[in-house]
Amino acid sequence: MKAIVYTHYGSPDRLEYTDVEKPTPTDNQVLVKVRAASINAREWRLFTMGPLMPRLMGGGLLKPKAVVLGRDIAGQVEAVGSQVTQFQPGDEVFGVANGGYAEYVCTSPANLARKPANVSFEAAAAVPVAAITALQGIRDTGQLQPGQTVLIHGASGGVGTFAVQIAKAFGGDITAVCSTRNLDMVRALGADHVIDYTREDFTKSGQRYDLILAVNGTHSLPTYRRALKPNGILVALGGSLAQIFQVMLLGRWVSRLGGQKMSTMLAHVNQQDLAYLGKLLETGKVVPVIDRRYPLQETVQAFRYVIDEHPRGKVMITIGSDQT
Repeated sequence: MKAIVYTHYGSPDRLEYTDVEKPTPTDNQVLVKVRAASINAREWRLFTMGPLMPRLMGGGLLKPKAVVLGRDIAGQVEAVGSQVTQFQPGDEVFGVANGGYAEYVCTSPANLARKPANVSFEAAAAVPVAAITALQGIRDTGQLQPGQTVLIHGASGGVGTFAVQIAKAFGGDITAVCSTRNLDMVRALGADHVIDYTREDFTKSGQRYDLILAVNGTHSLPTYRRALKPNGILVALGGSLAQIFQVMLLGRWVSRLGGQKMSTMLAHVNQQDLAYLGKLLETGKVVPVIDRRYPLQETVQAFRYVIDEHPRGKVMITIGSDQT
């Protein structure tokens, strides 16, 4: 089968579209024929964070251990292991699998949910990591309640576009921060208020929020604190490594000083949350924003676009149904 392999550290140009052995599911795995995949920060940051971090994230000192990249997938069940009873061949599913940039991939059934019939493979593959990150940041860490004010800093990217819609579904009063070209888009997604960060610094407006999601935040911890209500919560879902480490190291200390809480989080992909997001997709409460799509053989170009152009929403990798 064809796959995108990552055998040498460096730029996206080091990725190879080549033949690899088709996987065989173990007794407790599902083999999925992949129809679509998507690019997340975990993948593209391998190429932008200098020489040390890719080695830590890839798991190998001299070369990556994760030979085939990719996590988000949607496709059709090709085969199941002897202990799998939840799915059967032909089922349409979406979820996560290590090595998703390939024609076939094996994963645990716990990492999958059934794809709604009225949702395309492409739309379903846009969801798993980004939407679950937004959901868990809003619902679990952020504890958003109906009527509370939430500011989403970085509202036009993969996580941000889902965060706007999910926060709306939870009844939040949403302020979206993005660039000029994306203001109309985030309004259409459900933002009640928009701030163009090229013209206004929300931390200096005097407005305070119950919840701030720093998706691609660039502000320091003290600066974010000024924009939080006395009992507000800051959740760092991305941004620079310096910002993430600052929240990790100082957030607990800041939280103990007063009513404000500050934390970062990593999404835990699970079937229950995938199924919940599937319902939001099915009912149209969440609609993935897809910027561009590339065939599997043009994955290098897809990564270049993500790194250089800061796309709206998600960039997809499509895998033709006629490929074998």
